[in-house]
Amino acid sequence: MTELQYLPGVGPKRAALLRQELDIQTVRDLIQLYPFRYIDRSGIQRIADIRPDVAYVQIMARVTSAEIIKKRLSVKVADSSGEIEVVFFKGIKWMSEKLKPGSVFVFFGKPSCFNDKINLVHPEVDNPPQNGQSSPTAGVLSGVYPSTEKLKNSGITGKVMAKIMSAALSECLPDAQDNIPDYLLKEKGLVPLRFALQNIHFPKDSTSLEKAIRRLKFEELFFLQLSLLKQKYVRSNGVEGIPMPKVGKDFNACYEALPYSLTGAQKRVIKEIRSDMMSGHQMNRLLQGDVGSGKTMVAVLSALIATGNGYQACIMAPTEVLASQHYANVQKYLSTTSVKCALLTGSSGTKERREIHAGLEDGSIGIIIGTHALIEDSVRFNNLGLAIIDEQHRFGVDQRSRLWSKNRIGLPPHVLVMTATPIPRTLAMTLYGDLDVSVIDEMPPGRKPVQTLQIGQGKRFELYNFMKKEIDKGRQVFVVYPLIFESEKLDLQNLEKGYEDIVGAFPFPPYKVAIVHGKQSAEEKAFNMSAFAAGRANILVSTTVIEVGVDVPNASVMVIESAQRFGLSQLHQLRGRVGRGAEQAFCILVRDNKLSKESKKRIDLLCSTEDGFVLAEEDMKMRGPGDMDGTQQSGLPIKLNIASLAKDGILLSEARATAEKVLSADPTLSDPINEALVRELRKGKYKIKDYSQIS
Repeated sequence: MTELQYLPGVGPKRAALLRQELDIQTVRDLIQLYPFRYIDRSGIQRIADIRPDVAYVQIMARVTSAEIIKKRLSVKVADSSGEIEVVFFKGIKWMSEKLKPGSVFVFFGKPSCFNDKINLVHPEVDNPPQNGQSSPTAGVLSGVYPSTEKLKNSGITGKVMAKIMSAALSECLPDAQDNIPDYLLKEKGLVPLRFALQNIHFPKDSTSLEKAIRRLKFEELFFLQLSLLKQKYVRSNGVEGIPMPKVGKDFNACYEALPYSLTGAQKRVIKEIRSDMMSGHQMNRLLQGDVGSGKTMVAVLSALIATGNGYQACIMAPTEVLASQHYANVQKYLSTTSVKCALLTGSSGTKERREIHAGLEDGSIGIIIGTHALIEDSVRFNNLGLAIIDEQHRFGVDQRSRLWSKNRIGLPPHVLVMTATPIPRTLAMTLYGDLDVSVIDEMPPGRKPVQTLQIGQGKRFELYNFMKKEIDKGRQVFVVYPLIFESEKLDLQNLEKGYEDIVGAFPFPPYKVAIVHGKQSAEEKAFNMSAFAAGRANILVSTTVIEVGVDVPNASVMVIESAQRFGLSQLHQLRGRVGRGAEQAFCILVRDNKLSKESKKRIDLLCSTEDGFVLAEEDMKMRGPGDMDGTQQSGLPIKLNIASLAKDGILLSEARATAEKVLSADPTLSDPINEALVRELRKGKYKIKDYSQIS
């Protein structure tokens, strides 16, 4: 295939720019740069009807005069309804030779205002229609391509891009092989690849464009799901897992001693996990549950299934605070069992470490809870049967994979991945497409909804009075400041100033205020956090370090400063830090008085619902999937050029169902009718590192 630079209209300089600005390396990459909108150029407007607020106009007019005034070319053009000025700041010599008075052209551009008069600056100029056509671009939908200032300034305009694209299609289309077999094209009513590529760039009409878009979106989503599901099929049919046929006495002892009964959702999820662990195939399950839905309880009972079958379990958490908290909770649940549990973090002392390492190697420690200290080379398990990874997106995939090399028994452990970040269904299907998904969609009984209110900056006096009333009742208060990067001086100043204001408004005695932020040492953080958790401090002023997993049942108020600067799911996570006890809890969003439309929508939405999944769906619609809190590190397995997980959920479900149908009929894709699918999956972009056994 021709190199990019040798395409007509490109050359080495433009090829380098396209590489740098749009990451276009090859002609194939260029063809997959699809227009993001289309302009209808089928009509001609009268000059008298032009308004400055429309996006584009197309007129056919006669040049009445052309003169160069102070480095610009001013051309007056007229039709039967009136006159308008057309202005050029570049290519003046060439344009002045072309636009001779008396000649007729079609001008296409965006109207603007100058000195209260409408004009057209740098419009596209085409020759008038020939042979009785109504316009040179009659019936044409023109694609608008992604661009940058650098590209525009170097002369790669929309018109130039269209010419380059036309050359690229002439080069590629004759040899283009369809990557979807005929039987699937017929079954799904999809147009062939050549038709789709031609009509996505140069649509014959709006119907052809719709067909092209549907075909290309379906193709992307279908191959994304096919590549993920193929891994899942291979694993579930091929990878042997540790069979765990019984539940054991410790599971029953823990279950019977629970101070409350499990919710229907928790029971359903435990059943799903049990059935996976009994099956003889390796479990790979994602457990999604909103903040406070009882995931830890499910994790403990799952770990007890492993120990009841003579295996060890580990629970890996992203921070020491969260690991310590899990340990404290798990110890409580294990009090009626004979299972030994230990905690291993970066802060564990040398002697303690040595004892834990020995206990893991001889199998006397049944459940180990820890941070990434668990994956250090010195940690060896006797017989690891279950790995539970909490807040999965915070661990690098390679880090997690190191857990598996530690097993002496030769079989991979069962895997349970837990997250409290509600992930929209379409995103979960893609990021975790090769995992089975369980959702705890029910809150434990007795939890009152958190009352969420928003106030402007001017209501601080009333806010402090409200905080004092709650503290007088024996409650505690979180005050969270945005700190997007620890290096942002302004944020740090805001946090420190806020701390001073609060200490001023809540003097010692009787009040005690603690502060936690990322610039402190681990000891300082732990000291202040534990002072608050133990009730020795009434107020904790903090950055978002407290977002994941801090559990203080006595805290009833969450104040979020500059709430408009947080993402929706982050606000929801923060709100989940309160309302963990039996008392009514409050989340107060302190916002700027002037808000952007997006920020207002986000804050109103948070006040209207506590359902994390509803919020996550809306968040993705607003911000796009690549930007979702807690998922951007995971990245999508392949780059989507045209489909959108936020907008194409129905098509994604259809694509997944089709991929499942194809694989259930031909799991190894060895049938000759699926040859095109195999050819497509061999391409580099689908070589997703197979981490299916670890996440």
